[in-house]
Amino acid sequence: MSEVLYDVDESIARVTINRPERRNAMSFDVMQGLIGAFTDARRDAAVRVVVLSGAGDRAFCAGADLGQLADNASFAEVHEARGRVAELFETMWAIGKPTIARVRGYALAGGFGLACACDLVVAADDAVFGTPEIDIGLWPYMISVPLLRTMPPKKVLELMMTGRRIDAVEAERLGVVNRVVPVADLDTAVDDLATTLAAKPPLAMRWGRESFYEVLGQADPHAALAYLHTMLTVTANTEDAAEGTAAFAEKRPPRWTGR
Repeated sequence: MSEVLYDVDESIARVTINRPERRNAMSFDVMQGLIGAFTDARRDAAVRVVVLSGAGDRAFCAGADLGQLADNASFAEVHEARGRVAELFETMWAIGKPTIARVRGYALAGGFGLACACDLVVAADDAVFGTPEIDIGLWPYMISVPLLRTMPPKKVLELMMTGRRIDAVEAERLGVVNRVVPVADLDTAVDDLATTLAAKPPLAMRWGRESFYEVLGQADPHAALAYLHTMLTVTANTEDAAEGTAAFAEKRPPRWTGR
C-alpha cells in the first residue's frame, strides 16, 4: 500500500501520510510522495485547498524515519536525501493554494515542521508538538524556517534547546495552531474550514497568499508597501474582482473563474 495517499473530493485534495505503524514517520519515499502529491494539487485547476493529515489516531507525523537509509549508503547519498525536506517545504509553499494541517496525536521534529509549513493548522485536543532532536545529539536544522515563520524566535529557540513538548492548548497560544477542537470534532472542523477556503476566488487567494509570505519578516517596510500597492492594483483589475463587485451589488453569489 502506498505510503502517501492522495484523493480529490470536489475542490479539496486530501494528502495522507499512510504509515500508522511507524507513527507516520517520514521515510524518503514518504517525502518524495508528498512532493508528488503537492505538485499534482498545484497542477490541478479543480483543486482549491489541500488538507494534509496522518493515518490512524496516534500521530500526524512523528518526524523522520532515522533508520530508513541502508547502512552502506554513502555520506553524499545521505546528505542529498536529506535535501528532500527542503524540496518538500519549497513545494508546499509554491502550491498557490491554501494548505491545512489536520493534526491528531504526535507532531514531532520533522512532523512539527511539516505542520508549520502548512498555512493553517487545526488540531485535536490530543495533539502534541515538539522538537526532541537535542535529546539524541541532533538539532532541528531543517524545520527552523517553518517554525520561525510561525512562532516568536525566543519560543522557537526554547523548544529547540529543551526538547520540551507542548500540548494543543499551548500550541494555539504560541500561534502554531489556528483552532483546537475535541477529537470527535476534528474532521468536521477541518472540512468546514476547507470548504470555506475553497469557496473563495482562487486568483485573489493565490496572489494574496503569495503576497503575505513575500512581506512576512520583510525588513524594509517601504519596499513591502510598494510591492503590496502594485499587487492591489493588479488584483483589482482581474475578472474575479469585477465579478465579486457585481455580485455584491446584485445580492447574488459570485461565480469565480480564476481570471
